[in-house]
Amino acid sequence: MVTSRAGEIAQSEIRRNNLSRMLSELHLRGPLTRSELAAILRLNRSTVASLIAELAARGLVWERSRDKPAPQPTPGRPSPVVEICREGPAALALELSTDWIRAAVIGLGAFVAVSVSKDLSLASSTPEQAVDEAHDLVGPILARLDHGPRVAAIGVSAPGAIRAEDGYIYHAPNLGWRDVPLGSMIGSRFADLGVPVFVGNDAHLAASAEHMRGSGRGTADFICLWGEGGIGAGIVVGGKSLSGAAGYAGEVGHMAVDPEGAECRCGSHGCWETEVGEEALLRRSGRDPKGGSAAVADLLEAAGKGEGGALAAMAESGRWLGIGIAGLVNVFNPSRVALGGLYARIDPYAHDALVNELDCRAMPAPRAMVELTTASLGADALLLGAAELALAPILRDPATVPLPGDAAAISSRRRARPPSYGWTLTPAEARR
Repeated sequence: MVTSRAGEIAQSEIRRNNLSRMLSELHLRGPLTRSELAAILRLNRSTVASLIAELAARGLVWERSRDKPAPQPTPGRPSPVVEICREGPAALALELSTDWIRAAVIGLGAFVAVSVSKDLSLASSTPEQAVDEAHDLVGPILARLDHGPRVAAIGVSAPGAIRAEDGYIYHAPNLGWRDVPLGSMIGSRFADLGVPVFVGNDAHLAASAEHMRGSGRGTADFICLWGEGGIGAGIVVGGKSLSGAAGYAGEVGHMAVDPEGAECRCGSHGCWETEVGEEALLRRSGRDPKGGSAAVADLLEAAGKGEGGALAAMAESGRWLGIGIAGLVNVFNPSRVALGGLYARIDPYAHDALVNELDCRAMPAPRAMVELTTASLGADALLLGAAELALAPILRDPATVPLPGDAAAISSRRRARPPSYGWTLTPAEARR
């Protein structure tokens, strides 16, 4: 009896794993035929058909006939195409940046159903005000989703040192926030949705999205440098994100590059951010360091016209970027480094100075292996990364999305225990 029970558990785990593998392949690759899924997953056709049927029953995928015949005719009937269901569970992705708030509803397969943004200097807002602004921004876009995706979780991108366990911001220097329980604040303000909340560091989330779908795709060792007001990094080593003991890894902007340098908002002196951050760039160009995105746009326009002061400021920031990147290359030996956010925008004017410094300071062997590029997902990287964070539990275990017949049990559980931040989730409960 014990042996039989153990066998049942093992078979159940194998099936859950196969459901996860199949959904993840469709999530990343897009539509695939049954034959392609069988080949990729190395499963027989009957098993593939059974897995598809379960995912379809849970509202995660659907099947259709081929739009076009296969390039080479194959014996038997054409293999149906399986793809993500766009009306299935989705994430409400929020981006809290230094100069704006953005929000989007993003489903599996990175399908963006709707998005909205608002220019706002969060550096002059309290955390409570920022959360209220995000809630007000989201209301109208959720109202448009009567027949679209169903929000199953909230993913939040924010700058600063963020504890992965509960979304607690220890310090966000560029926002002036310290000791902010952002995860629980978002959960309380969005309690009407009744879904779990996941909060991540902006650079980590950008790197995750870029590694899965953008400039880091196909690489096992990848660094994405991201910044608007400051600079942070998402670091992938051996195919796995480097998060540290509590999720604080990647705060490369606070590496000391000049111990006698300027005071940093973090309280130290001579941090990399004091040389490559937005304020340093604007100050070098003779513009208001607090000018924000409008001042950066003006600087970029001036550089595009060949203005000497603007070009010199870009080159000096590029030189300091090269100094810091050389250290990262020496330590992590990545095969690719991508510049995102502000650094992608200034790259056309800072690139030569950056590469010259990198060539001088990086060790020859790791330097020869690394490719320098820009983030290919652009401004969408943070929202896509936040969505990936929120949807990860569904991808790990699609069986958490209930079958239609489970609705009564779900309703009973919700009455007994209302959702709160950190609750072990059944992601689709809020949509029943």
